Amino acid sequence: MEQDYQNIFKTQQEYFQSTLKTERVFNRKERLRKLKKWIKQNQNSIQEALYNDFKKVPEEVLISEIKPVISEINHALKSLRDWTAHQKVTTPISLIGARARIIPEAKGVCLVIAPWNFPFMLAVGPVISALAAGNTVVLKPSEMTPHTEQLLQRLFKEVFSPKLATVVTGGVKETQQLLELPWNHIFFTGSPQVGKVVMRKVASLLTSVTLELGGRNPAIITEKAVLTNTAKKLAWGKFFNNGQSCVSPNYILIDKKIKEQFIREFKFEFVEMYGNYPKEIKNNKSLTRIVNQHHYKRLTSLLDKAIENGAKVLFGNHRDEKDNYLSPTLLDNVTPDNPIFKEEIFGPILPILTYETKKDALNIVLSTDTPLAFYVFTESKKEQNYFLKNTRAGTTVFNDTTLQFAHPNLPFGGIGTSGIGKAHGYYGFLEFTNQRSVLKQRTWGAISQLIYPKYNTLKKAIIKIITWYE
Repeated sequence: MEQDYQNIFKTQQEYFQSTLKTERVFNRKERLRKLKKWIKQNQNSIQEALYNDFKKVPEEVLISEIKPVISEINHALKSLRDWTAHQKVTTPISLIGARARIIPEAKGVCLVIAPWNFPFMLAVGPVISALAAGNTVVLKPSEMTPHTEQLLQRLFKEVFSPKLATVVTGGVKETQQLLELPWNHIFFTGSPQVGKVVMRKVASLLTSVTLELGGRNPAIITEKAVLTNTAKKLAWGKFFNNGQSCVSPNYILIDKKIKEQFIREFKFEFVEMYGNYPKEIKNNKSLTRIVNQHHYKRLTSLLDKAIENGAKVLFGNHRDEKDNYLSPTLLDNVTPDNPIFKEEIFGPILPILTYETKKDALNIVLSTDTPLAFYVFTESKKEQNYFLKNTRAGTTVFNDTTLQFAHPNLPFGGIGTSGIGKAHGYYGFLEFTNQRSVLKQRTWGAISQLIYPKYNTLKKAIIKIITWYE
């Protein structure tokens, strides 16, 4: 298997050097058009694969898996000519005679390691950026969603030459073997724990990486929030994909004076979306299942520990192990020392914590790792600015959740433990390119030669002038 990976890498490396380095932008766009056509023609197959993996309903597949990918392709098709254009830069007086520009050039042979929670979109999205930038790419999908993995294999075989783009399968062992190769860039989406493993693995090769990781995303609700609107948006944002999303709110941090009112509003909005009774909720086809037994047991164990440490179940906590089903669960009486506050939940459990002052809320947020997404619900611009200026986050949203991921002109990514680098649109294109600096000097009469040794009186005067601090 390892030898096969080496052959794949070598074949793509040769194809990149012999063909892609000198091809026109038109060829890149044609590949993206071909990919778009395949996706549109195979919409039903994509929906079926995702339903078979964890009962993701067709409407949610359209919203979260297919639409973002089509939008990414359309954005690249519209903008690629501008993205690839050489950028002229001004020349300082000390370098008169020289001309300079920046060329965005493809990095080479790239590896994309995709996760299971949005197994189509988070696999194909980075591939679009890699191909738009003129690279070859190897995709390693998640083995936890086997039906989508098989679909991606078929897609790549029918759309791309393996010299350009191919899919490899396997688990941890195979991924470790892939990381032994000298890729020109690696795009990894997954947990911070595995992200650290990837970084350690490629450090000796000095491979550049994009790490799209998770985060313990807070949702702060102040007295100046519109609670009905806030409750509706949080109920959707939290339980979309049943909480299995890197931008899902990890906990609510609410002013204690409005907690009870918010809980009433939240319950109402939840019932409107998913139903009122346990059987009704379970049978609601809008609720995705937990992806597998491993994650089901992780979540139920985390929930049990939270309850043992004082958390109170306001609704939910209905289980069916055979179906990997855990109903959406709202927890009250959660404190920062509760185990459920110590990690990213990545599932349909939403703890509520309270605060008395904005400073208290800020201290709780700052006590955790830097989040991928930071949500603040308030109509007060003063409060919005307070939390924006005093925190760090990969993305920040006021009075909504999740939608930042879908904005085509915003970079998406984390900071620190929530990620390195950015994705989507132009920013995804940049991740897969080298901004190559080019300087062209005239042969004779370059002013820079006036500072070469020997340093006579004239040269000393010139050096003094050009190095004088303004």
